[in-house]
Amino acid sequence: MEEYYKEDLAFIHDVGFNDYALKSAPGILAILAQHNIREGLVVDLGCGSGLSAQEFTKAGYDVLGIDISESMIAMSRDKPLLYETLRERVYARARVPTAEFRIASLFEAEIPPCNAVTSIGECLNYQFDAKSDRQSLINLFHRIYNALNPGGVFIFDIAEPGQVTQGITKGFTEGEDWIVLVEKQENQQQNILTRRIITFRKVGEHYRRDDEIHYQQLYTAEDIASELSRVGFQVQTMRNYGQYPLPKAHVAFVAHKFS
Repeated sequence: MEEYYKEDLAFIHDVGFNDYALKSAPGILAILAQHNIREGLVVDLGCGSGLSAQEFTKAGYDVLGIDISESMIAMSRDKPLLYETLRERVYARARVPTAEFRIASLFEAEIPPCNAVTSIGECLNYQFDAKSDRQSLINLFHRIYNALNPGGVFIFDIAEPGQVTQGITKGFTEGEDWIVLVEKQENQQQNILTRRIITFRKVGEHYRRDDEIHYQQLYTAEDIASELSRVGFQVQTMRNYGQYPLPKAHVAFVAHKFS
C-alpha cells in the first residue's frame, strides 16, 4: 500500500501546520464539558503526531490515537513498540507518555468502548486506502455509535465542495530548513480534491525532495448530517471550534448519542 505523510511531510506538518490541532483543542474540550464528559477514554481518529492527544491528556482524559501514517505516529525518537498484530502496530509515544497510539486505517481499526471520538483536520475526507469510500464512512459512523457509551459524542470536521473554485491553485509555505509546495485542483463533478505536494527538507548540507499526491472526497454538511441522523445521532454543525474558525468550506459536527 502506498505511504502517505511520509517522514518529511509528517515532520513539516508537525512543526509548520500545528495550529489546527492546538487551536481547536480548547473548543473541543469545551464541547466535552458541555456534554458532561470530563474523564474517560477519547479515541482520536487520524491523530497525526499526537498534538490533540497531548491537549486531551493534559485535561485529564485517557487517549487512544489511530493514524495510517507510521511516520506521524513515530515522530519522536523514544517510540517503543508495545505490540504488533496483522492489522496494526501499537506504540507508546514520548510526547504523550500516558496515551496509546496505533498505526491503522481509521476505517478498519477497532474502536473500543469510549466516552468520545474525535477526528480533527478533515481526516474523514482522505482517500488513503481501498476502504475509504462512502459506504465505509457510513459503516464507520455505525461503529462509532456502537462504541460510544450512552451520552457520548463524536466530534469531527470535513472539507466541503468549494475548496478550489476554478482551475488550479498553487502555493508554498517555508520554515527553518524546509519548504512545502502544494498544487490543488477540484473535480466539481465528482467532488474530488487533488493535492500534489512537494517537500524539500534539509538533511546535512543538502535538501531532500519528496512527492505525495493526496485525494479527498468532498462531502456537503447536509449529506453528512443526514447520514449521522440515520445512524441515531443528534447532530449539531458549526463553523468553528470555540474561538478557532475553520478554514474556508469546512464544517464541524457534534454527533451526540443519547442512549
